[in-house]
Amino acid sequence: MSYSFTPIGVLHSCFSEKFAIPRQPLLAPAATATLELFAPYNQPEALEGLEQVSHLWLLFVFHAADSGPKHLRVRPPRLGGNRRIGVFASRATHRPNPLGQSVVKLEGIVDGKLLLSGIDLLDGTPILDIKPYVPYADSLPEARNALAPAPPPPIKVEWSEAALQQARQHAERLHSDLVALIEQCLAQDPKPAYQQPEPSREYGVRFWDLNVRWHYPSPSCIRVLDVQPAHADS
Repeated sequence: MSYSFTPIGVLHSCFSEKFAIPRQPLLAPAATATLELFAPYNQPEALEGLEQVSHLWLLFVFHAADSGPKHLRVRPPRLGGNRRIGVFASRATHRPNPLGQSVVKLEGIVDGKLLLSGIDLLDGTPILDIKPYVPYADSLPEARNALAPAPPPPIKVEWSEAALQQARQHAERLHSDLVALIEQCLAQDPKPAYQQPEPSREYGVRFWDLNVRWHYPSPSCIRVLDVQPAHADS
């Protein structure tokens, strides 16, 4: 038996690449996206009542990750990136089928498009379905997960004076709280946990159309060095 699915829309996200995307939704409230719905799902009839909902479940396709039966065991970043567990005990992007779900905040609806925040999805992610978050059914105070009992402790993020000024300038153009976005994502320490970077080693990632570079002056601190348009490096 086989099934096929047609996306109902596509997500236009602040995350241009996988590196530094939050490992769970809502950990970076400043991470925003627009969900462009395809016809006929962008019609008012399909969205009626959604204005009464604060959060949504998005069912989506891991379009940039490998999937299939070869990924029976995975190495979750939460466990340091070098310990393997069964795929069904993790939320790793490598799934039997490339399906994922995220809970996100609905900020508004404009011309059939959904404005979202707290997202953890790559730009261009195909969306298969939307379901309202129902607090009394979806929030279970007695639930437990010994593998991930609490959010990971944040790492300190500091800025060079030049990088902070650059981020503030580009924030106006992007209509984004760019400083908060960078801080919230980098505070989760995107590098593999087993790496011990030297202060001279630099890391980089793209947010929107910007290249953000940083280094680790110490193992417990990130310092943002530069925020420049991506085309400046080409």
